[in-house]
Amino acid sequence: MARSPLPSIPTRLTDVEVVGAARRGIAFAVVVPSGADTEYTEVMDRLRATGKAAEVSLLPGPDGPRWLVGVGDGTARDYRAAGAAFVRAAAADAGEGGDAAGRRGSITVQVELPAQAGPDHYGQFATGVLLGGYRYRVSMQDGAAGVRKVRLVAPTADAAQPYADAVSRACELARATALARDLANTPSNVKNPAWLANTAQRLTADLPGLTVTVRDERWLAEHGFGGTLAVGGGSASPPRLIEAVYRPRGVRAHLLFVGKGITFDTGGISVKPAEGMHVMRTDMSGGGAVLAAMRAIAALRLKVRVTALVPAAENLISGSAYRPGDVVRHYGGRTTEVTNTDAEGRMVLADALAYGTSRFSPDLVVDVATLTGAMKIALGLRTGGLFSGDDDLAQRLRAAGERVGEAWWRMPLPDDHARDVRSDIADVRQVPPGPGGIVAALFLREFAGGLPWAHLDIAGPARSDRNYDEVVPGGTGFAARTLVELAASYA
Repeated sequence: MARSPLPSIPTRLTDVEVVGAARRGIAFAVVVPSGADTEYTEVMDRLRATGKAAEVSLLPGPDGPRWLVGVGDGTARDYRAAGAAFVRAAAADAGEGGDAAGRRGSITVQVELPAQAGPDHYGQFATGVLLGGYRYRVSMQDGAAGVRKVRLVAPTADAAQPYADAVSRACELARATALARDLANTPSNVKNPAWLANTAQRLTADLPGLTVTVRDERWLAEHGFGGTLAVGGGSASPPRLIEAVYRPRGVRAHLLFVGKGITFDTGGISVKPAEGMHVMRTDMSGGGAVLAAMRAIAALRLKVRVTALVPAAENLISGSAYRPGDVVRHYGGRTTEVTNTDAEGRMVLADALAYGTSRFSPDLVVDVATLTGAMKIALGLRTGGLFSGDDDLAQRLRAAGERVGEAWWRMPLPDDHARDVRSDIADVRQVPPGPGGIVAALFLREFAGGLPWAHLDIAGPARSDRNYDEVVPGGTGFAARTLVELAASYA
């Protein structure tokens, strides 16, 4: 039987469950805070272990626990980092026992958390295990995980249910992040707009209340999606609009999510430097986060109506590519003067924002995109930029991110720069002068229909080249958990 050229999506994650009691004969780990006096203090002193977050010590001898895992001061981030470090260490330990062909073992481990750990700490540790052990790799070798199952031991069997509930929800959120990573990491020789659209339909087909409709290039032309057609015009793979609708009965609040779905970005005629272009397979991370969030929202059966739009296109170079100096007419009629074809994300988002606000009349709209390199300079690689003129929405987003471990920093939208968005030849210009992240957000605001609106620029945290906390190299899935938690806040 011929093997698929790519790993299956969604990636199989480690199973995490809560149990009422430990089982004999299963490898064991104990999580310890720093500075705490425990029955393992003496052995920690011998190993020079401090209990700081993400410190994993392998214990000698066949009796007792095999690992001591530090959880530092016991913050939510400490527990996520500890879970991630532990699952990596346990997987490496399992790998040392491979067979003659080099295949790694697959083990079950159990973990005892500190007595003071509450249900949320169990959920955060589970998040770290699930996402810290995530791996996407295209290889001829078997990529089976080293840790098949992690059993978290509840304080008592009678009190296990709240811990199990917290872990179950954490697993759903982690699956959303992992799915967003899968979509971002898929190589672009496979991941064109049609593949992304078809995959979105396949991954949501089993969820009641969630429907996905795909609009092709003919439909886009008939309805005036000039920005999306312009960006996708240079590619042999035509653009798509992915439209996901989750509409449970008896709810009033209606949210609109819009995600940038550029499946590969050369920059077009305003071509990017060759160095670093290979990571542009992740330029649809905003769209991936939106699609993954929609799946989790439906799986959790949240009592809130959510519509999601992902305009998907490839920004390539050819004789039919759009040019600097072109004037493009978006859905609804507003025109844009093109000044840099590498600012393609705002072109497709403009169409989707105008269409979504007009067609669905939502209560609010949030767009997510790897939009500007300026945000990487302003906020670094671990914090997302949050733009909104609505204080309540901005606060909800920041609070949602804090609860799930995704950091956001609110950026200004100064009126002085809003005037720069105006064009002499069209209604607006694509890349106005001024601070890049801010003027890009001001451009998008023109298409938000006057609704409460937020723009999330994830150009920095959407990708990573190293392990940190629960993040692994490649697409990070950043923003997916925030969107689910935001929707829950309106449920």
